Amino acid sequence: MKILLAVLLFFAFDADAKVKVIDGDSILIGKKDIRLLGIDAPEYDQTCFDENGYEYDCGQESYLFLRLLVEKGLNNQEKVKCNKKGVDKYKRDLSECFIGKTNINLAMIKSGYAVTYRHDSYEKEEYEAKTHKKGIWQGKFMRPELYRILKKHQKESKKLAE
Repeated sequence: MKILLAVLLFFAFDADAKVKVIDGDSILIGKKDIRLLGIDAPEYDQTCFDENGYEYDCGQESYLFLRLLVEKGLNNQEKVKCNKKGVDKYKRDLSECFIGKTNINLAMIKSGYAVTYRHDSYEKEEYEAKTHKKGIWQGKFMRPELYRILKKHQKESKKLAE
């Protein structure tokens, strides 16, 4: 799947410079940092295990899927529009975003490249992605929120050991 996403990105046209995908659940529009509301994608450096038990870069795949989704829309002259619902502790806009008529947040859940995050608005779609073993649901993974906590504790433990 990673190779397919890379090939598709290679053939994609340049996206509008004003929209940049940061990771699987964050984008930058102009200078505005946006966190996709209600979803949590694997961290860029996070790995998962596929159905055969092989480790793969699921964080990078999530990023590539979102980037491809946005670039495809921009190449079709569609605009990215976000409905701000709040602000997180990092001062990023918490938003539901669309590329044309496609709900980006929902597309990430349906594709299996993100999980629901502290909201139950996409639980049905997450269940369907899980049932059909899409994206990260094809094998085993640590939920992104737990991965961040583990990474933080490992970093703190390393500092204490020095």
